[in-house]
Amino acid sequence: MKNLKVILGFATIAIGITSCKNEKQEIAQNKIDEYIMYVDSISAIETSETIQDWDKIQANYDVKKMNAENATSELENKSDVEATLNESTLKYEEYKAKAIMNKAEIEEENFKKSLFGEEIIGKDKTFSWVNKDNIAAIYERFVTTVDKNKDSYSREDWDEIKLLYEALDTRKNTVENEGLSSEDNKKIAALKIKFAPMYTVNRMGAKSDENAEAKE
Repeated sequence: MKNLKVILGFATIAIGITSCKNEKQEIAQNKIDEYIMYVDSISAIETSETIQDWDKIQANYDVKKMNAENATSELENKSDVEATLNESTLKYEEYKAKAIMNKAEIEEENFKKSLFGEEIIGKDKTFSWVNKDNIAAIYERFVTTVDKNKDSYSREDWDEIKLLYEALDTRKNTVENEGLSSEDNKKIAALKIKFAPMYTVNRMGAKSDENAEAKE
């Protein structure tokens, strides 16, 4: 994180004193070097440290890339410089793709944790850690959290919520055969009655809002 702060804190590298004769070419080369150094510096940092500041990183990158591309016209070896810039651009885009993927994975994990706590859900969604003693509390946390945040969920969020809910229901069918108490069963039934219309109404609302935003 310290490295990232240093890089973002110095968005522009100081340009040294140049001779009048080669001033334009030296300034142009400095801008190109600055772009290459920026890409190399960002790419050397773990994506987990950069994703939170990605908008700022991207803004700095766009400025440096534009400056570097404009500077190529001042150099005699234009084709060689453009090839070098393309290499840095490819390096950045590959890093960016990795960072975005990492960010999506972290956001998905945090989304699941908000619904179920620190337990690992896993891609298979088997909920093997759910048993007759904790399943009622898990349903309660799930439905309460969804109710609390229902106005902020996107349509994609609601689709993921439905998948997780159905997976939890599948686990409940197993748990029932393991001695689920009638009291917990009634509590879960009441929570399911609360969840069903909440899901239907709010998912439709999220879709309508997204369609309206798309038209604007």
